[in-house]
Amino acid sequence: MVEITAGLVKDLREKTGAGMMDCKTALKENGGDIEAAIDWLRTKGLAKAAKKAGRVAAEGLVAVESSGRTATALEVNAETDFVARNADFQAFVREAAKIALNTDGTIEALTAAHFPGESVTVGERLTSLIATIGENMSLRRSTKLTVSKGFIASYVHGAVTEGQGRIGVLVAMESEGDVEKLATLGRQIAMHVAALNPLALDASGIDAATIEREKAILIEKNQGKPANVLEKIAENGIKTFFKEVTLLEQPFVHDGSKTVAQVLKEKEGSVGAPIKLTGFVRYALGEGIEKEETDFAAEVAAAAGQS
Repeated sequence: MVEITAGLVKDLREKTGAGMMDCKTALKENGGDIEAAIDWLRTKGLAKAAKKAGRVAAEGLVAVESSGRTATALEVNAETDFVARNADFQAFVREAAKIALNTDGTIEALTAAHFPGESVTVGERLTSLIATIGENMSLRRSTKLTVSKGFIASYVHGAVTEGQGRIGVLVAMESEGDVEKLATLGRQIAMHVAALNPLALDASGIDAATIEREKAILIEKNQGKPANVLEKIAENGIKTFFKEVTLLEQPFVHDGSKTVAQVLKEKEGSVGAPIKLTGFVRYALGEGIEKEETDFAAEVAAAAGQS
């Protein structure tokens, strides 16, 4: 039997772009025959998927899935917005979001979870889809929210199909009040989150580094003033900053005369019980991913064999 050396694994990896463990398995399955191992990886969709893995995937879909008191938000990326309109891709994203409801909410757990109706994991099903559609794709991020009582509202902006679009929002509300009224209020707040993109629920959720950065900007803008004046400017500026970026302190997008916190308090009467906003999630498709800038005209010329 041929010894599966590190050099052999490295050679196969360079030829196919597949993962190290996949290459090792392929060589073991094929007695160390590198050409047979390449074919094995291709039939599994692993070589093709790996070759595409270096390409930027910043399009795709954000999906939300809710069972009332448990909900998940999921982002699945692809290279082009054409894939977002692909029925097979949409079906995969929908199923993956449902599966995420029964995991701990992490991408790692979702990737390893069983894909219904097939003897594969969610991650393996995605690899197969990459081979079929021909684009790099990835399970980018997932968050799960749960309330013991109350309701988790959802909203999708720029919907491509039901529950899937370019921005997905979840809003968790703890309450013993009327669920239908909570759902209506929650959707309004979710729309607010989509529009104003708060950083946190309240001031306690803003990390210290962000606060220090804002203080530094304020002090820099007012250089030359006495230290005690600068301190007061920074203090007042941070209070204003919190009102701008924390959900509960933001002016409600549907009624700018009230904050979200005031609206929640006001609605307690009609809902029939106290309402506590316990968390929210806002995913915008591709945010934070550095996209490649391409010269389309140059690409067309290159494809046509022009210089």
